[in-house]
Amino acid sequence: MMNKKTRTIILAALMAALTTVATMIIRIPTPTLGYIHLGDGMVLLCGILLGPGVGALAAGIGSMLADLFGGYMAWVLGTFLIKALTALIGGWLYHRLSRIGRLNAPVRTVLAGIPAEIVMVFGYFAYEIGMEVAAGSAAGAAAIAVAAG
Repeated sequence: MMNKKTRTIILAALMAALTTVATMIIRIPTPTLGYIHLGDGMVLLCGILLGPGVGALAAGIGSMLADLFGGYMAWVLGTFLIKALTALIGGWLYHRLSRIGRLNAPVRTVLAGIPAEIVMVFGYFAYEIGMEVAAGSAAGAAAIAVAAG
């Protein structure tokens, strides 16, 4: 019989692997050189099922591996941090909302997912500005270029 800690590690590894696969299996390219994928749903699911802490690690690692395997090397660190933060916020909000007895699971998922995804969008926006500044652009010009993109 495996103990709870071993079970948690196995589930986290499984969720990280599923997040990687969900991110890589269907990629719809966007004009901003990124892509739309199913992995964002898995990121939120990591935070909800594993809790904010372990779920953040699983989501960050799974999403990071998808960028690593997909050739998006400049985004690996940013993806890890941003997706981990997304799962952390989504999982934390979901579990806080579970204390409100009248809200069912789908409603809690939507209410937790919206702010978490907003954090993800602004996280990538800030990360891309940082990459532009590191490449030599002025911060204002980088912000305008990223917003226009």
